[in-house]
Amino acid sequence: MLKKESQNLEIDNLDIDILKQLMQDATKPYTEIAKDLIVSGGTIHVRMKKLQEMGIIKGSHLIIDPQKAGYDICAFLGIYLEKGIQYKDAVAQLSNIKEVVELHYTTGAYSMFAKIICRDTNHLRHVLNEEIQAVAGIQRTETLISLEESIRRQIELG
Repeated sequence: MLKKESQNLEIDNLDIDILKQLMQDATKPYTEIAKDLIVSGGTIHVRMKKLQEMGIIKGSHLIIDPQKAGYDICAFLGIYLEKGIQYKDAVAQLSNIKEVVELHYTTGAYSMFAKIICRDTNHLRHVLNEEIQAVAGIQRTETLISLEESIRRQIELG
């Protein structure tokens, strides 16, 4: 069992089974999950509320295919900051750039590592040169363009 110490709450096998089903299909109705797991719909509802309160479930999202929506370039960006103290300000500025879809504070060569999605190479050039390089504190960046996403998944529970 996983234990959340700050709230002293635990998740059990039923919670994990509920999460597994919703991770496969977040639109699956609670009544269907209840039927599969041989419990009441109310039990699923109560468990989901508990998992949300614990912070295990942080919401649900519609996932689109960026390429089919006209965004053909996925790039990863290693970002070097002039000073580590500039991290929070840089994050605040980068959060305003809609093409930045992920941002991580990292160890190793880069201060931060970002994933950006753009329509094409001209759009990518604009985002890099006009928006990201304009962020105060960014010393330089290194760009890696993804040719193909081979694996995308969440962590497997249980």
